[in-house]
Amino acid sequence: MNRSGRRPPAYRDLDEILDQFRSGQLALNDALRRLHLQEKPVMPRELGRSNPSEDTARFQATLRELESMIGLGQVKALVKEIYALIQIQERRQAMKLATEPVVLHMIFKGNPGTGKTTVARILARLLKDLGFLSKGHLIEVERADLVGEYIGHTAQKTREQVKKALGGVLFIDEAYSLARGGEKDFGKEAIDTLVKAMEDHKNDFVLILAGYEYEMELFLRTNPGLPSRFPITVTFDDYEETELVQIAKQMLRKREYRLSPEAEQKLRSYLRMAWMQERRNFSNARLVRNLIERAIRQQAVRLLDVKQATRDDLMLILPEDLAWEEGVGT
Repeated sequence: MNRSGRRPPAYRDLDEILDQFRSGQLALNDALRRLHLQEKPVMPRELGRSNPSEDTARFQATLRELESMIGLGQVKALVKEIYALIQIQERRQAMKLATEPVVLHMIFKGNPGTGKTTVARILARLLKDLGFLSKGHLIEVERADLVGEYIGHTAQKTREQVKKALGGVLFIDEAYSLARGGEKDFGKEAIDTLVKAMEDHKNDFVLILAGYEYEMELFLRTNPGLPSRFPITVTFDDYEETELVQIAKQMLRKREYRLSPEAEQKLRSYLRMAWMQERRNFSNARLVRNLIERAIRQQAVRLLDVKQATRDDLMLILPEDLAWEEGVGT
């Protein structure tokens, strides 16, 4: 400060930049570029966090949530890569070394129930805690939310969804449906609008396109400019039988239930047969959740007339509580 008690112009500008960044008006890279022109360089860590210890604790808690999920080895490795990249870019910036814009638009490929939406939501929060995103929210949309009914309507609807997602993640499930109608379909207009938004707001949001693996491969071929704009592709493999049983046990444990050994064996057998019959459209954890919820209802019916049911009775899922269509897993 000078003798008048006022900050010099450069420091007033610095405060303004920090305020704009924290409110989401400036993206991280734009703020860094502006701060680089100030008389007093500011460490990037000061940029994204008004309370660094609070953000670090929140980041660690979200990271533990991801680690607690069954499987997802590729996703967990990706998060570590992103964390390392942002950290090193910040260090390079502090040393006034050249830094590249961090682009994190992604393609998620896999069957239903493999965790794509859940992972997108967790990633949004992690990127916010790292200072990469200003808000860290997830906007989940599908074709109907983007494609309009007349010329110009689609671009308007798509821009509105992008605007909602600024500072967070725009997650488009079954993204390949945007290209299903051919050249005259309005879905192509949505794709073009998204491509432009990725350029206009490159530092303001992350776009994740998700869907079945084969269909997503075909979709990316419909627009030559699409693949190069998504530097990260994550394949969500089907869960193995053992992982699905672990997911079932985890779901039950949270609800204070448990499987009897015989019920676990019956569930394992069913999941094995269901995967063999439905491979391409196997619904993974979604199928497990439906089975568990039905088992809990079946257990309730079984115990309804048991007047002296013990605590253990109320927790235990028996083979007869696991009900499904005849001929599968029996």
